[in-house]
Order: sequence, then structure tokens, then C-alpha cells
Amino acid sequence: MKDYIAKRAVEIANYIIENNATVRQTAKQFGISKSTVHKDCTERLLLINPALAADARKILDLNKSERHIRGGLATREKYLHMEHH
Repeated sequence: MKDYIAKRAVEIANYIIENNATVRQTAKQFGISKSTVHKDCTERLLLINPALAADARKILDLNKSERHIRGGLATREKYLHMEHH
């Protein structure tokens, strides 16, 4: 694995942990795809720092389990604002 990829995987995991970030937020922050974020955090980071990978994974799994709620809230907000115009 190239050094810069290993470094990025660690930076991504730290960002997710510090900001309780979603894959989408992280991808946007680093200018990479959601699938790259996922691969960095799951496969690549396991080889470099398994403990960090596990911590990042916990947050990603929690965010994933809550995404339907966030999506619903965003839709609700959108329609609440539409009614007032």
C-alpha cells in the first residue's frame, strides 16, 4: 500500500471519529468518493491500525443505522419550508 493512501486512511478515520461524520460528509471533506472512504476505513485501515479501524467502523455503523431518520428529517424540513411560501 502506498504511503499516502495509508496516511489518508488514518486521517479519514480520525476525521470520522472527531466529527462523528458520515461517509458522505467525509467524502466531501476529503474530495474523494464514498466508496473510497468506505474502503479506506474498513479494508485498508485494518492493515495499518485495527483499533482505529474498529472505532471508525462503530461510528459509521451507527450513522448508517440512523440514516433513514436523517433522510426523513431532511425531507420533512424541505416540505415545512415549502408550505410557508
